Amino acid sequence: MLAKIDEDIFEALPFLYEAEDRLLEEIKAQTTRIRIEAGDTIFWEGDRCQGMAIALSGRVRVFKIGENGNEITLYRFGKGEGCILTASCILNKGTFPAIARVEEDGQALLISASVVRRWVRQYEEWQNFICGLLAGRLGNIIATVEEIAFKRMDARLMAFLVKKASEGQSTLITTHQKIASELGTAREVISRILKDLEMRGLITLSRGAISIVDLNELKRWMKNF
Repeated sequence: MLAKIDEDIFEALPFLYEAEDRLLEEIKAQTTRIRIEAGDTIFWEGDRCQGMAIALSGRVRVFKIGENGNEITLYRFGKGEGCILTASCILNKGTFPAIARVEEDGQALLISASVVRRWVRQYEEWQNFICGLLAGRLGNIIATVEEIAFKRMDARLMAFLVKKASEGQSTLITTHQKIASELGTAREVISRILKDLEMRGLITLSRGAISIVDLNELKRWMKNF
């Protein structure tokens, strides 16, 4: 009899609807459902990857810390996604090159490293899923590298604010330190640029919040950099 798989697993991994029965049986037998809680560190830099977590809900941030203590976000992953650095670490039998930390509570499927490697050899659906993760995130990482290497921090910060506004966050509840960690710079740099934007009438600053006053003018000003 075919193993019964929880519906939220199919929702997160729709390719399983077309998967062969053997893989579905293995999903049931070889995975463990775990809870992930905000603040938990899944991997530290240098850890051996003993398994891979596929998020069913919640969100995980993957980032690096430089020698000066500044953080830079590489990417985030959530429902239906896994960490490409974990996949690479498992397939190459290397160590994790960054830090993975939970931002939002959720649940995940934990799959051991040996099973991940075997499924890649054995099941085309799983191989395509892993390759899709790698291909999708590679573009994001390249874009991040290009931003760091070629764009001024002024432009990167304004682009960050414009993106948040386009997502419906005209008032962003955050701290200067969190933005600095997101963009890979020092808090003082972010505070200086935000103060300048406020003086130009583009935003207003309050404790723990940034409100965009004139989005069109902010977009126009961003193009000057």
